[in-house]
Amino acid sequence: MRGLRYQVVRYLAYVLELLVLSMLQQTPGLFPEIFGARPVIVIPAVLAISMYEPPVSSMAFGIFGGLLIDFAAGGALGFHALFLAIICYVLAAMCRELIQANLLTMLLAGLICVGLMIVLQWAFFYLSAGFSAPGYAFLHHYLPRFVYTYLFVPILYLLNRLFARSIRAPGK
Repeated sequence: MRGLRYQVVRYLAYVLELLVLSMLQQTPGLFPEIFGARPVIVIPAVLAISMYEPPVSSMAFGIFGGLLIDFAAGGALGFHALFLAIICYVLAAMCRELIQANLLTMLLAGLICVGLMIVLQWAFFYLSAGFSAPGYAFLHHYLPRFVYTYLFVPILYLLNRLFARSIRAPGK
């Protein structure tokens, strides 16, 4: 019962973190735009949470973070939620069974997962819509968004590692 209390507090901390990051991400002028791109800092946050939580909980945080992105972006509702749920579940399962949760692993997972999400955004929202010059858009808008988002991976990993390690039941 005591461990459940710590888990609830930790999950509330994660929810608060995702809400704050979503607000920061959408605040105009807070992060300077690079080639018209702003970072999507909720993506590395849910990936970092997935490194330390069970797969089903990670999937729930992926859905929550994805819905926050979907609500803010005004695009197809559920797009980010679906893909982040899958990515977070797979990452959490891999961290449980195959790989260790450390900074190097997070950097590699962030490179793959953030890259995949940005490419999916480009493919679904730009390429499939039939806009002209998809290569130009990818190179000058989506690639800077990827780099800008990826810069937050180590910071958010360290923050969530602190949450995961400090808000635990004694002896765990």
